[in-house]
Amino acid sequence: MALSKDDWSAIWLSCQVATLAATMLLPVAILVAWWLARSPMRGKWLVETVVNLPLVLPPVVTGFLLLVIFSPRGWVGATLGQVGVVLVTNWGAAVLAAAVVSFPLAVRAVKLAFQEADHDLEQIARTLGAGPWLTFWRVSLPLARRGMVAGWFLAFARALGEFGATIMVAGNIAGQTRTIPLAVFSRANAGVDGYQHAWPLVIIAVMLACGALLAGNWLERRAT
Repeated sequence: MALSKDDWSAIWLSCQVATLAATMLLPVAILVAWWLARSPMRGKWLVETVVNLPLVLPPVVTGFLLLVIFSPRGWVGATLGQVGVVLVTNWGAAVLAAAVVSFPLAVRAVKLAFQEADHDLEQIARTLGAGPWLTFWRVSLPLARRGMVAGWFLAFARALGEFGATIMVAGNIAGQTRTIPLAVFSRANAGVDGYQHAWPLVIIAVMLACGALLAGNWLERRAT
């Protein structure tokens, strides 16, 4: 069955949202992963628990919390609204939801890469006069590069499949926030004919997710 114009719109929007979400979260994920892998602080388990919460929370609950925080009357949304930034019921909200639920996967992949990297090389750089940040940029990052790329692919794959948080904070607006999962949901609610029209999107979603997961897992194995 041929893809309709709305199907192509959902596919294109999903790829855009997933790409931007994975790209935006990666720098923060790298810093958090490096701190978790290298910090001697005893309380870092609490930070790691907070980072991993989106993995275990129902996505709808995550979306509800984002809605409370970023709605025009929310803690952060009210401040952003004063400068004309709105992060609900629009494309930016879909990116925000995808980034939040994908963040833990990126952190876990990058953290593993830092843990597997040769820590002695970092110590040698420090003894030769390099400061913490220079060592981070010149030694730690290159050693963990495959883990970073793996983290990006895993976050991209997770962002492609995001549904619960997205529908809560971004809505299901055709051409604006209706990604592949939301389009499949809309088709399925349309009855028997909708089920038949959903299959092309389901197949595309499976292909995209499998490709991203295979790339991420391969790079993660190379990193270790």
